[in-house]
Amino acid sequence: MSAPAKPPFRFDRSLLIRLFGARAALLHGDLLMLDRWGFVKRHMPRTGNAEAAFDVGCGTGAFSLNLARRGYRVTGLSWDERNQAVAQERAAICALPADFPIGDARQLGAMEQHKARYEYVLSLENIEHILDDRKLMRDLKACLKSGGWLVLSTPNKDYRAITGVDNGPFPTEETGWHVRRGYTAAMLRELAEGAGLVVEQIGGCSGFFSQKLTTLMRKFGRLGFLVTFPMRILPLLLDRPIARLFGYADYSLTLVAYKPRF
Repeated sequence: MSAPAKPPFRFDRSLLIRLFGARAALLHGDLLMLDRWGFVKRHMPRTGNAEAAFDVGCGTGAFSLNLARRGYRVTGLSWDERNQAVAQERAAICALPADFPIGDARQLGAMEQHKARYEYVLSLENIEHILDDRKLMRDLKACLKSGGWLVLSTPNKDYRAITGVDNGPFPTEETGWHVRRGYTAAMLRELAEGAGLVVEQIGGCSGFFSQKLTTLMRKFGRLGFLVTFPMRILPLLLDRPIARLFGYADYSLTLVAYKPRF
């Protein structure tokens, strides 16, 4: 009688999460992702009130999980069933209050269960994928409670390309890639105020060293994290001074706006 066949090896997609917790979901990504987390943290402080947060276009849940660590009750939305399954698995591993339903941000206006439900709505590097950005901005606002906050990032129209595809061409239909190069501060203000939001701040994130290290990371593929890890302190120390001295454009613009209370 032959020995039973060994089950095929399967890579544990959540191994780093099991070993190091939800923080690992942020650290193994590129520097642009870590910069966006820094932006989110500045505007979503730790809380003991368990405010509800809605992460629209949540990927595999890195931001959602780490907001749950900070005390928020998080719902992360994405159309990608695989990503949602990964995110839900990681929330269970970390015992965090985060839920990951499947849904398309373009259909957000029809999702009554999300209307006027959240103190915070996140939209990070999402709006540039959607043709009808005016509708998306109105739908994001509708998900906020009165006095709630929108925390958004999107590529800066004036960025310097990290890889060749960043220069286009950009499709005229929604294929999953960017449908526009990016936004200016005036464009973001126009969208937010047109939706009835009050703009609190428009800024930027991901400067010179974040961009250059991300280029290097992408060039080396799976080894990119190890290649760039010793240099990850450089963006924290030098990106702001370089931007002030030389006017080097941030890769992303950031928007913080709130839904009027009265």
